[in-house]
Amino acid sequence: MSILQNDIQYVPGVGPKRADILGKEIGVFTVGDLLRWYPYRYIDRSRVYYIHEIDQSVAYIQLKGTITSFETFGEGRRRRLVAHFTDGTGFVDLVWFQGIRYIEGKYKVNREYLVFGKPTLFNNRWNIAHPEIDPFMNEEGAPTGLMAMYNTTEKMKNHYLNSKAMQKIIENAFGLIKSPLPETLSPDVIHAAKLMPFHDAIENIHFPKTAALLRRAEFRLKFEELFYIQLNIARYTAERKEKLKGFLFSKVGDCLHTFYKRQLPFPLTRAQKRVIKEIRRDTASGKQMNRLLQGDVGSGKTVVAIMCMLIALDNGFQACLMAPTEILAYQHFETFRQMLKGMNVRVELLTGSTRKKEREQIHEGLQSGEVNILIGTHALIEDEVQFHNLGFVVIDEQHRFGVAQRAKLWKKNKQPPHVLVMTATPIPRTLAMTVYGDLEVSVIDELPPGRKPVQTLHRYDQKRGPLYQFVRGQLQAGRQAYIVYPLIEESEKLDLKNLEEGYEHVKAAFPEFSVSKMHGRMKPAEKEEVMRRFVANETQIMVSTTVIEVGVNVPNASVMLIESAQRFGLSQLHQLRGRVGRGADQSYCVLITPYEISSDTRERMKMMTESNDGFVIAEADLKLRGPGDLEGTQQSGIPFDLRIADIVHDSAILYRAREIAAEVIAGDPRLEQPQHRVLKQQLDRLGGNRYEWSRIS
Repeated sequence: MSILQNDIQYVPGVGPKRADILGKEIGVFTVGDLLRWYPYRYIDRSRVYYIHEIDQSVAYIQLKGTITSFETFGEGRRRRLVAHFTDGTGFVDLVWFQGIRYIEGKYKVNREYLVFGKPTLFNNRWNIAHPEIDPFMNEEGAPTGLMAMYNTTEKMKNHYLNSKAMQKIIENAFGLIKSPLPETLSPDVIHAAKLMPFHDAIENIHFPKTAALLRRAEFRLKFEELFYIQLNIARYTAERKEKLKGFLFSKVGDCLHTFYKRQLPFPLTRAQKRVIKEIRRDTASGKQMNRLLQGDVGSGKTVVAIMCMLIALDNGFQACLMAPTEILAYQHFETFRQMLKGMNVRVELLTGSTRKKEREQIHEGLQSGEVNILIGTHALIEDEVQFHNLGFVVIDEQHRFGVAQRAKLWKKNKQPPHVLVMTATPIPRTLAMTVYGDLEVSVIDELPPGRKPVQTLHRYDQKRGPLYQFVRGQLQAGRQAYIVYPLIEESEKLDLKNLEEGYEHVKAAFPEFSVSKMHGRMKPAEKEEVMRRFVANETQIMVSTTVIEVGVNVPNASVMLIESAQRFGLSQLHQLRGRVGRGADQSYCVLITPYEISSDTRERMKMMTESNDGFVIAEADLKLRGPGDLEGTQQSGIPFDLRIADIVHDSAILYRAREIAAEVIAGDPRLEQPQHRVLKQQLDRLGGNRYEWSRIS
């Protein structure tokens, strides 16, 4: 057994109790886990500062000087020890709240010490709490070089497992290793990417000898993490293409021709034509299609979906579209029905609210083949829903569905249908390459002609009067408005305008107009009625939570106010903004925040007011919040934990890892060559089967 599999408790300085804490808190059970608990930053211990140089910009500092005196303050648990420390250029207070007797016995007045710690300003005086102190011997004895800093939890700190303790334990673990650590990549990959050996990378990530060696170690370990994600995707993609035959859509017939000539309400954009050609090429190849269609709100993805479904019908197949909410499914159904009016195409809607008798008729029509297109929610994946010959599946806003749910649609025919995944949430390229890496990607990157970009404004909640006057002007001109709140009911924890209170306030502020409200806790039938009345302009103002975020189409709505906009992520704000600007009139989105907001929030508001480009916003959101927080990515699943790589900042490494992974799989699809045995073993160890669902995402 490799030393990397050794139980962590046998590393000097750990023991059973600490081992239990390390396992529960940070998932470290073995020596291998410990060595992959990478530092989050490094501090240069070679630099000694003068006290007069300390300012707010320095996170950690190293000083050389003497203790002039000790003082104690307080009693019992509140007792603290203060050492007055100087280097001749100024004074710093060294403060201890624990271990006071030990400190008093160990450190002496007028001896020279090296002090290291985090300076903070208290009552206009710099102090360092619980500093590290070493006797200053000479240049050789002083701590030098880059010192690793480790993330620790509160519970770890309570058991004296702080960053310095972790550093010591990792040093002890490394001391147990008597021969070079086994390689985790194959020789051809190491050569192609010009990587340092694994053993050297692990040593230099924890104990870097120079900044240059640290950079090489970081590159090696980041590359390895990203490479295995890409190798996993490449392997499954190759396997899918080899194994899964696709239904052959060999012709374009009457359905599509009739729609294109008679029904199409507006000319297709170049981007829409390009995407339809890409899908047409896939479905005529004899291979099963698995394609992701990205397009900003209002870019015309639905028309593309309809036309591709009609190609399926022309070839004797049925098609279905699964949407995440009843409101969105109903709206798709209405759009399809309107656009296909007069054509010999039967479209049905199936949701949780569909009545029993109607449901039975739909089931019969599906099995006989009389129902050509089925639109619905999760109801589509129920076992009793059986198709005569399902050939084309569209999944809208797929991140709202679990992967297992999506997989059930695959089993609705003997061989898997073609799958088109649509999203109006622009996915940054780096994220698409990891989460959706085995899907071919199509992008609709232009809006239909005549659409005016939504004008986005940032306003403070104290200046509501002029804002309401502006909204009133829009309503008097015959338009409609959304007012969006983050919560339904008041929360004690979050000081937000809540929907119920806001609804009453808006009714009082606009007595001459009809106001409706909508939130996620309403019954589907209630939501549909509220939505129907708003679409019909029977109500002029819709007060809502984010349930109107996706898909709802009201061309007459030209204004959206987003209350407490600081509580929303960039991508969500962009999605909400997409509810307006769907008609020919100039539309407006107003982000309302308190005056006191953080610099990060101010930056987000600025980004929203300056850009209407969903991809630019998605990239910015990814940088601000990280991949795990973006809606749907945790559910969709970056397959392995990223301990050191960052898919935003390490995109260049990601692209290189993808290239090399593709080369490996092209030459050895099943990783059967002797030199690739290590790659196969590592994939299995990392839980490669966790990503098998990617084939149906």
